[in-house]
Amino acid sequence: MYAIVQHGGHQYRVEPGKTVEIERIEAVAGDTVTFDQVLFLGGETTKVGAPTVAGATVRATVVGEMKGDKILVQKYKPKSRYKIRTGHRQRYTQLKVDAITA
Repeated sequence: MYAIVQHGGHQYRVEPGKTVEIERIEAVAGDTVTFDQVLFLGGETTKVGAPTVAGATVRATVVGEMKGDKILVQKYKPKSRYKIRTGHRQRYTQLKVDAITA
């Protein structure tokens, strides 16, 4: 069984026992997080939400935090001789999915 959940404007496909990286949330390792916005349940039977599946939740445990790959941003304007190069690393929270309830 798998589910598609929505969090922070993004949609994630989750399965029990697997880890998923979502945008950073305020939680420490070992905390339990519950997602109520389940958009789709798949497996032997399929349930599609309108917009969410009623009564479906996903429970996950926080594994820790991590940083993503570095993204370089470059700007250049030839007439004004303006150049800038900056970097950015997005922070993520790793979750281990415990259970999907329908």
